[in-house]
Amino acid sequence: MLLKALRIGLGQLVVFVDWISRPRKLKRSPEAQAEVERATANLALYQFHACPFCVKVRRSMHRLNLPVQLRDAKNDAEHRQALEQHGGRIKVPCLRIEENGQSTWLYESKAIIAYLDQRFAG
Repeated sequence: MLLKALRIGLGQLVVFVDWISRPRKLKRSPEAQAEVERATANLALYQFHACPFCVKVRRSMHRLNLPVQLRDAKNDAEHRQALEQHGGRIKVPCLRIEENGQSTWLYESKAIIAYLDQRFAG
C-alpha cells in the first residue's frame, strides 16, 4: 500500500514537472499546420498518463505541435484490449500508425520520437 501511494505520488510529480517545463510549440503557417493535422489524424498514442516514457513522447508531440489522439491503455478497457490484440502486448508508449489501410504499432519512446521528428520536424 505504501509503495502504491509512493508510485502514484511520483507519477503525479512527473506530470507536474512536465506541465511546468513544457517546451514551446513549433510554429507553422496555417496551411502547413492544416497539412500536419490531416497527417496526424491517422496516428494514436496508447499511453499511461503518469508513465515517464509516455510523458517524454507527449513532450515531443507538444514541441512539434502534433494533435495526436491519446488513448489511455491503463484506465480504458477498450483501448487496453486493442493494444494487446493488435499491437501484440500491453506496453506503453505505443504509436499506432494507419497508412494505406494497414496498421503499424511502434513501441519504444526513442523510436516513436525519431519517427515523429523525421516525419514532422522539417
